[in-house]
Amino acid sequence: MKRFALIGQPNTGKSSLFNRLTGLSQRVGNWPGLTVELAHAKLLLGGQMVELVDLPGIHDLSGYTEDEAVVRDVLSATAFDAQLIVLNASQLDRQLPLAIQAIATGIPALVVLNMADEAELLGIDIDTQQLAARLGAPVVLVSSKRMQGWDSFKKALDSLARSPRPAVSARLDAIADTRSAQNHARQALAGAWHLPPTLPARLSHRLDHYLMHPVLGLGLFVLIMALVFNGTYLLGGPLQDGLGSALDWLKNHWLASAVSPLPAWLQSLLLDGVWQGLSTVLTFAPILFVFFVLMALVEDSGYLARAAYLTDALMSRLGLDGRAFVMQLMGFGCNVPAIMGTRVMREKKQRLLSMLIIPFSLCSARLQVVVFFASTLFSPAIAPWVLMAFYAVSLAVAILTALVFKGKYCASEAYLMEVPPYRLPGIKHVLTRAYGEVRAFFELASTFILLGVVLVWLMTHIHLGGHTLADHLGILLAPVLDPIGIRHELAIALLFGFVAKEILLGSLAVIYGVSDAGLATAVVQHLDWVSAMSFVLFTLIYVPCLSTVAAIRRESHSLSFTVLSASWSVALAWVLCLAFYQITSRLV
Repeated sequence: MKRFALIGQPNTGKSSLFNRLTGLSQRVGNWPGLTVELAHAKLLLGGQMVELVDLPGIHDLSGYTEDEAVVRDVLSATAFDAQLIVLNASQLDRQLPLAIQAIATGIPALVVLNMADEAELLGIDIDTQQLAARLGAPVVLVSSKRMQGWDSFKKALDSLARSPRPAVSARLDAIADTRSAQNHARQALAGAWHLPPTLPARLSHRLDHYLMHPVLGLGLFVLIMALVFNGTYLLGGPLQDGLGSALDWLKNHWLASAVSPLPAWLQSLLLDGVWQGLSTVLTFAPILFVFFVLMALVEDSGYLARAAYLTDALMSRLGLDGRAFVMQLMGFGCNVPAIMGTRVMREKKQRLLSMLIIPFSLCSARLQVVVFFASTLFSPAIAPWVLMAFYAVSLAVAILTALVFKGKYCASEAYLMEVPPYRLPGIKHVLTRAYGEVRAFFELASTFILLGVVLVWLMTHIHLGGHTLADHLGILLAPVLDPIGIRHELAIALLFGFVAKEILLGSLAVIYGVSDAGLATAVVQHLDWVSAMSFVLFTLIYVPCLSTVAAIRRESHSLSFTVLSASWSVALAWVLCLAFYQITSRLV
């Protein structure tokens, strides 16, 4: 089987081209010999089965960023039969040097000038034959969005696939430095790439007058993010509820009767352990899918780059950049997709620091807990201010975390990004991308959460000396929980909450032996408001849920970093709750 590499700069439509060629056959996995994950897929070209590997977007093959090092490592450690070099047809003066560097590696190349429709709107004329002669590699002009020039592109791919030349690895010593590649690029473009005397006025310029305004732009940014946030749950919430109801119906009307001949303990394990784990995982699907569709629309339209620019100055003081602020806002909907959204960051340290602060965003699951306790313990006039206070605490803790770990995970280079023009995203590409993101999450998280829920079931059903393991855990943690005002029996609720915060209120009802409707009365009877608020504060700050931990593990590729994130959140929660409870209880 032959192997092709897909190379290009960010915002060239490389991922769109990859999705067009591969459809839903693509997979993401660790690359042999390297600790990185790459998207790859198999497709039939010219009667040959070809594996297409999508490499990270880079600006320079001789650069020193993590992604540039990954691309060099992959090209030098793997034999490729060909490389597809994707460039923006309207920005060849800035992007052709990368193609020149890639061609110099010795791997047979096809230069793909994408976004031909945009170049045409700008009045840019390209002589592909003359350019191909100067580069020493075939050149095709396409638009992956509109399928323009697709027949010529497929013919060029088939020709590469039928080539009898053996696969080769990259010769890194032949790569020209950036400056030399730019002398060369100017010579290749002379007379082959024609710009009009004046570029036509574009809608992008008029929109940017408002959307990138230093004051008005921030307000519009908040509005747009609010629409994304509300849209995620406006569209995904009913789907999630419907899926949850369907799963409950299956449990009550089919699965329960199917396992009824089994012993009682095995029935409980299958229904309350295995099925509960699968249900917890599956109900995330609608929210995740809608989120990634909306985020793909925001990113592919070109707006995400502008939002990052607007908030970059503020976040730079915390060792981050504007993209981290966008993901932090997304975390108020759900931490999981926000963690996965850090993939838009090129620098690993930026991603890691962002992944440390995102779990402190008050997600919708924890919001249910805060709203319940605020409305139960305080009057309608005070409850909204309590809710606002917890949102403020959420942001304050994130800022504190960024400041603490800034020295270790601060980016080593300035954030440089080219602001792309506004584009109308392709629906098929958006849906395919969202599906791929959701599938990638479930490949890891499903097993992780399933094991976690089964473990919780075991701890609440295995008895030792008249008490369950969960009871013994509560008693064991009493010296730790008592100083922060959390009664030791609530340790069980925190254990359930670690799996998923949606389970937390239900676990409290089990602890107090009441229905959901009677939970408010039970809380008032058993907890004073200071202890209750300490419990809610701990719930807000400590490890969000197994799904988030799974996402951090997957995106960081580091078990030690995942342990650090979880340990820091638990330790910080305990210290802040200790200060709150000890001080407040003495004042009231």
